[in-house]
Amino acid sequence: MSVPALHLHPAWAALKKHYQKIRRVHLRQLFAKDRRRGERLAVEAAGIYFDYSKNRITDETLGLLLQLAHESGLRDRVDAMFRGDKINTSEKRAALHVALRAPRGASIIHDGRNVVPEVHAVLDKMADFADRVRSGAWKGHTGKRIRNVINVGIGGSDLGPVMAYEALRHYSERAMTFRFVSNVDGTDFAEAVLGLDPAETLFIISSKTFTTLETMTNAHTARDWLLAGLNGESQATARHFVAVSTNAQEVAKFGIDTANMFGFWDWVGGRYSMDSAIGLSTMLAIGPDNFRAMLEGFHEMDEHFRTAPFERNLPVLMGLLAVWYNNFFGAQTVAVLPYQQYLKRFPAYLQQLTMESNGKHVTWDGIAVDCDTGPIYWGEPGTNGQHSFYQLIHQGTRLIPCDFIAFAHTLNPLGRHQDILLANVFAQTEALAFGKTARQVAAEGTPDWLVPHRLFEGNRPSNTLLLDALTPAALGKLVALYEHSVFTQGTIWQIDSFDQWGVELGKALAQQIVPQLESAAEPKLEHDSSTNELIRRYRKLKGSA
Repeated sequence: MSVPALHLHPAWAALKKHYQKIRRVHLRQLFAKDRRRGERLAVEAAGIYFDYSKNRITDETLGLLLQLAHESGLRDRVDAMFRGDKINTSEKRAALHVALRAPRGASIIHDGRNVVPEVHAVLDKMADFADRVRSGAWKGHTGKRIRNVINVGIGGSDLGPVMAYEALRHYSERAMTFRFVSNVDGTDFAEAVLGLDPAETLFIISSKTFTTLETMTNAHTARDWLLAGLNGESQATARHFVAVSTNAQEVAKFGIDTANMFGFWDWVGGRYSMDSAIGLSTMLAIGPDNFRAMLEGFHEMDEHFRTAPFERNLPVLMGLLAVWYNNFFGAQTVAVLPYQQYLKRFPAYLQQLTMESNGKHVTWDGIAVDCDTGPIYWGEPGTNGQHSFYQLIHQGTRLIPCDFIAFAHTLNPLGRHQDILLANVFAQTEALAFGKTARQVAAEGTPDWLVPHRLFEGNRPSNTLLLDALTPAALGKLVALYEHSVFTQGTIWQIDSFDQWGVELGKALAQQIVPQLESAAEPKLEHDSSTNELIRRYRKLKGSA
């Protein structure tokens, strides 16, 4: 689908002029002029209350942003995604992650075939396996039940499962241990298996091709560790390893029974796959019922995104606000601040989702973009971050829009903790928006020389997302919300949010360098002078030279 370059959109030009008019307007003024602003600029959908009133926008801003969405063809592109069109143009693939959580009986057509029955066949197979492992019916090679599960993957095959396990730990089977290995640094594997009994340990090897260098290096190390602990009996592999892959030949060659291979499809990108078979470790931890509840949460947000008018559409509003700050205010980052300790890995998960999706320099037509794309996403749970980087957000020189995520009910009620936690959420957004004037600081008896240091300019924008409780369904809704916000931004920028060619070059070069590091003889080096010297220095330090 071809649309005009961004600078040719009437709404884009109008927003540039509008920015000049509004850029110095303070949130104090906007709230003073509209006593109901906090009620008006809020939307509730799919169990999420989204307060966007503390953003540096007016009704005119919002109207222009919505006009930009229409001029960018967002509605057509949303329909194309849900229809199964090949909107991943550079790889000529569909982006059908929404099919992973479609209800049984739904119809989503890809290449002339309804893929929903295939999705549910895999889910049913996962559920059967999870039930057998969790009940103890599945035994290891020596007859012991499985008590430890280690997921081996990288990128989307790791970040999603790790985040989901930590987020839903409250619902997990506490009699079992779940660990995750992704880094090719041997320390990651060594620490993951420390103290575990091989006879009670199951490895999930997650690799679509079963050739990913980091994952397969760790997989072979895992097999060596297992066999060393089980007297070298190679047939033990089949009872202690399962695969999430599409390459049955390589899976069988490794020693895994292909009956215990869980498949997925090329229309699912890794960073969009935590609700596919990639989530097998999640299902083992929380059980099939909770996993399906998570899928229902995903689907509820999918349907909201697909059907809600843009002015009441949570992902669309979030995405448009991100464009507003990125492209008109020059904000380079977005802070995601979950006030829920179980979501401690959520910002890290979003880093891949957002930056691998929208860190692009050309449009889907292969033309250089004419604006900045892909802001940097980062964050930490509150209240920890308040004693770390919030200083920069409040009083630094950079504008950092923030997403605050909070829950009305805690999963671990302990006295006053939840009230204090939520008080901090509301206080931080208030402080960021309104700050404290020099007059207010002086009125507190502050010496004149100290007033500048204690001044808070305010006018720092934020969104607040308030949910009832962190349930599996709530997690699904949150992830889908950010998925579709990323898609909205990518559509405005006319970029392909579903390829990731930027990860390829370094991986290809590493494959060339590995044999040069391992060679017994001095290798012939034809890199640049810096890389050549680093290779020689490393070989010397490890005793190869």
